[in-house]
Amino acid sequence: MAYADVPSAVGMLRPAAAPRLALAAPQPGRRRALELLASCRDGCTEALMRTHGFSIEDMVELVRAGPTSATAERVAMGARAIEVARMKMIDVGRRALAKRG
Repeated sequence: MAYADVPSAVGMLRPAAAPRLALAAPQPGRRRALELLASCRDGCTEALMRTHGFSIEDMVELVRAGPTSATAERVAMGARAIEVARMKMIDVGRRALAKRG
């Protein structure tokens, strides 16, 4: 997947129309991402996910597969505001994580 023409993940991360989580057992990286998101009540920003080693493509796939959602937020940084992407676990993801426990 190439996203070279998109300046940030904010424009790419959209909630999936229909969850497709039941396709196969989650990959180890996906499970690690779900566990990270489950541990954060307010979700994780794109920057935090990247710090933990997840690529933008990984985040997009999580949203498209259905266990997570992503929203764009404006955050005040001194006198200016920046836009950040925040990923959150949704109920489908919590159930999948608990089931595969």
